Amino acid sequence: MEINIKKLNDIAKLPTYGSEYAAGADLYACLDGEVTVAPHQTVVIPTGIALELPIGFAGLIYARSGLATKKGLAPANKVGVVDCDYRGEVKVALHNHGEVAQTVAPFERVAQLVITPYVTAKFIEAEELSSTARGAGGFGSTGTK
Repeated sequence: MEINIKKLNDIAKLPTYGSEYAAGADLYACLDGEVTVAPHQTVVIPTGIALELPIGFAGLIYARSGLATKKGLAPANKVGVVDCDYRGEVKVALHNHGEVAQTVAPFERVAQLVITPYVTAKFIEAEELSSTARGAGGFGSTGTK
């Protein structure tokens, strides 16, 4: 699949895959200098790029495991969604979950983008729903007893 990408900043770096079968492409911070993220603070990091995703596909922005485990930095909204009709800059709202300020360097890999198909549902109000063995059990109700 080919994805059109527009650089909104001359210094922006295009997403890259870390290995042949990686599902997520690394997104890079498009910064002129370091940005400090204080403990429990969220900072919006620009990537300097805009995407043209095909109809029926979305870009899901996930944390990079190394950044999350080593620095405590992860997307504030847990998973960001880039809709196929969005043409603005892709940005990552990084939240510092730790107790120590962390810095984000220019061109640092700040998140990963997974491109995935989606289904647009037609929601229909119903008086009753079909029954299942699980029923309305939720929040751990399927665990062992």
